[in-house]
Amino acid sequence: MYVSFCPELDVAACGETIEQAKKNLLEVIEINIEETKKKGTFQEFLNEAGFIVSDGNTYYTKKKLVGFEPIEVAI
Repeated sequence: MYVSFCPELDVAACGETIEQAKKNLLEVIEINIEETKKKGTFQEFLNEAGFIVSDGNTYYTKKKLVGFEPIEVAI
């Protein structure tokens, strides 16, 4: 099982292959955006994820990925 993670939005997904994990992450991101827009909480979703509006239409975040390393865990 592989896990994919989007640190900018703080969402994750998994899949049996790397490609499936990436595909599932994209789907999770799209669903989050669609649903928060429907509920009227899209701005709140972005604010909670640390995004800042710079000119009314452009969002950015100050989050930085400081490292990424695959790990193996014996079970």
